[in-house]
Amino acid sequence: MIKTLLLIGTGGFAGSVSRYLLTKLISTKWPMAFPWGTFGVNILGCFLIGIVMGLSFQSAMSTQTRLLLATGFCGGFTTFSTYSLEIFELYQRGEAGISMLYLFSSIVVGFMSVGLGLWLVKVFYQN
Repeated sequence: MIKTLLLIGTGGFAGSVSRYLLTKLISTKWPMAFPWGTFGVNILGCFLIGIVMGLSFQSAMSTQTRLLLATGFCGGFTTFSTYSLEIFELYQRGEAGISMLYLFSSIVVGFMSVGLGLWLVKVFYQN
């Protein structure tokens, strides 16, 4: 159990630091009302977890690696609590249109990104 928690914690640390750095980079390069940093991280996180789980489904990955990458890294990397807060803040600032665009585009594009990750593994991981 300790090994499992250390794997998840290590992955979570790496994911959280990566999320912070990537969000900061995107937000600095493209400062706009739309939260591109968090949006990009959420979509990339969905894509990555699709790949990780796709590999896991193909038995190409150990349980420990899945815990490190899916539960740990992707869990620390994705930012849906921040996403919800930003939607609320946009709405409060009177930017209801951007708020709704952000809400629905994150869900739809995230869903499609998970599917794309799973599909890529299926296509390229042929035994």
